[in-house]
Amino acid sequence: MTQQRFAAEALRTASFAHPLAGLLHGAAHGVWPAADGGWTLLPAWRPGVSAIVALTGHAYVCTDRRLVRADLDRLGCNGLGGATLPAVVTAVAGPDGWIDCLDVLLVAMGRGRESAPLIPRPDLADHHRVANARRSRDVLAVVGYLQPERRDLATISRGLGGLTEIGVEAATAGHGSRLFADVLDTLPMGEVVVAGVAPGNARSLRSALAAGFAVAGSVQILLDARVPDGSAR
Repeated sequence: MTQQRFAAEALRTASFAHPLAGLLHGAAHGVWPAADGGWTLLPAWRPGVSAIVALTGHAYVCTDRRLVRADLDRLGCNGLGGATLPAVVTAVAGPDGWIDCLDVLLVAMGRGRESAPLIPRPDLADHHRVANARRSRDVLAVVGYLQPERRDLATISRGLGGLTEIGVEAATAGHGSRLFADVLDTLPMGEVVVAGVAPGNARSLRSALAAGFAVAGSVQILLDARVPDGSAR
C-alpha cells in the first residue's frame, strides 16, 4: 500500500472535531478532496468566526450565519475560484462583518525535537501579533527565545477547524525561516499545523516554505460584527 493510500485509509477511520480538520489532515498527507469544481457549506468551528477555504477544485464555506446555498450559487460561488469572489465573500461576512485579507493556506507537521530553542514568553503577550491572533483563535501560548532581548515571537493557537495554527513575527529581517522551523520543532511529532500568510508577503511565504510548510490552498477569515474581537460571548 502506498503512503498516500495508507493515509487515506487512516483518515476514513479517524475522528475529527470539525470536518475541516479532517480535510486539512488529509492535505498534509497528500490526500485531497475531488477537484469537482463544487463547494461545501460547513458549520463554524468557533462562534462568530467564518472562513472560506479553497483547495484545488473544491471550496468550503464555514459559518454559523444563516446562508442560503442558492444565493451564493447565484453570486458565482464554486470550487474554481468563485468562492473568493468579492460578492461571495461579502455575502458570507454579512453587511457589518469584518473581512480579513486572503491568505495562502500552509500546512506542515510538528517535529517534536527535544533541542527546540523556543520557550514561553509571556512578556511578549501584548504584541500586536498576539492581539491579532486572539481575534479569531484561542491563543494557547506565546513563545520566543531564551534571551530576553530577543523579540522574535510565535503564537500557538487553536485555530482553523480547531487545528493548531501558528503565526510568527521575526524581529530581525532574515530570521523568519529559522523561527518557522523552530516552532515546528517545538510542536509534537506528527501534529498537523496550519498557518496563513498573505501572498504579497513574499519574504514570509518563502521563509515558511523553506522551513517545511507546503501550500494547501487559500483561506479568508471573516468575523461576525456581533463578536468584534472574535471571541465567543
